[in-house]
Amino acid sequence: MSKAPRKSIVASFGLLSAELENKLTDEPTPPAPPQGARVGAGVIGAAHRAIDDIRTERDRLKAIVEAGGGAVRELDPAVIDPSPFPDRLPDDDEASFEAFRKSIESEGQKVPIQVRKHPSSADRYQIIYGHRRWLAAKQLGRPVRALEVEISDLDLVLAQGIENASRQDLTWIERALFASRMDEAGIKPRDIYAALSIEDAELARMRSVYRVIPADVIEAIGRAPKIGRPRWLQLAKAVSAHPEVLQSVRTTLRKYQDRSQNSDQRFQRALAAVNPAVKQGSEPLVLSDSTGRTLGALVVRPKEVRIAAEGPLGIEFLKFVEAELPGLAERFARQQDHANS
Repeated sequence: MSKAPRKSIVASFGLLSAELENKLTDEPTPPAPPQGARVGAGVIGAAHRAIDDIRTERDRLKAIVEAGGGAVRELDPAVIDPSPFPDRLPDDDEASFEAFRKSIESEGQKVPIQVRKHPSSADRYQIIYGHRRWLAAKQLGRPVRALEVEISDLDLVLAQGIENASRQDLTWIERALFASRMDEAGIKPRDIYAALSIEDAELARMRSVYRVIPADVIEAIGRAPKIGRPRWLQLAKAVSAHPEVLQSVRTTLRKYQDRSQNSDQRFQRALAAVNPAVKQGSEPLVLSDSTGRTLGALVVRPKEVRIAAEGPLGIEFLKFVEAELPGLAERFARQQDHANS
């Protein structure tokens, strides 16, 4: 059997809800299913097999939906709980969610969320995916459109991963943290590859981060949308070489737990705190002007001085320092000549 590109396999499997909203451009509109039916457990569970099997199961899923094997209905958001395996970190900027909520308010919820019966609470549900749609409906005080499926804990984690593969807004560390949760749930590596549409080398890189940097530190930093894989690998390498500095990192991050800085800035603080040349227990020197505005952080090493700028003003400060360096070098040379004379 020829293999289609992995991204298309995972994305098409993850967009079950979108299929019910007639998002398949190459398929006819399926007939309206009867109320109250469920999609069987084998639908998502088949993702525990190889990629070719996932393609086969995706086609089977479409057939079930078209035959009336799934039903979208309205549920009270108050009887729905979040997934026991969260896949998002808190966002610094609430503007994007506010825009999303307003679109739901004005245009309605076009794509259903996916839920299962709560395993330990009768008459309640747990979200498989669609947390933002659920939260928007909850805040708006209106029912949420949902598709109920029968699914195990392990399959729930995998289903979320498949859904996430088609989303562009998750940061690298959020995907890595979710891979960690799948790892902890005992999901096989090949199924994590399928769920996140990644190769074994990428999973190895993710593991090199989440197996070194504790989850509480990652969560304290946050989404860090401007911090990509290379810098997380840099942080993990520094922590791995000097694990004793984790306490310094936690102390630094606790100062900003009120979210006075965004997650990208908190990452910079964490990276500065694990610098192996910084004396254990000490922290970078915060540079500020006479009005108290922060310009950056200064790290002094035996053979290096590093200034990490903070914000536009910090960048201007770096330009100022760069322009002053030739003059400082001349002053230093004169001082040395005077001392040696």
